[in-house]
Amino acid sequence: MRELRSTPQFEKAYRKFVRRNPVLEKKIDEALKQMRLDVFTPTLQTHKLSGKLLGLSACSCGYNCRIVFSMEKDSQTGQEFIVLVDIGTHDEVY
Repeated sequence: MRELRSTPQFEKAYRKFVRRNPVLEKKIDEALKQMRLDVFTPTLQTHKLSGKLLGLSACSCGYNCRIVFSMEKDSQTGQEFIVLVDIGTHDEVY
């Protein structure tokens, strides 16, 4: 199971997005739980990004909701963790 770590940018975007789309909050929380268990499960539609977001990945948490993240590795323990970078609609995060 991977640890999730969020950036201040993600926290702000999450609050803003959930305020505008309160019905998606449960789907987002379920997607975050699934990311901890298996970030590559087909239901998340995880994919690598290119262009200005090269090196990051994204997954789906609903029809028009994306979570942008990076996979990192702790240099001391070797444990992988997920850094949550941004959340929003397709047009907002890309």
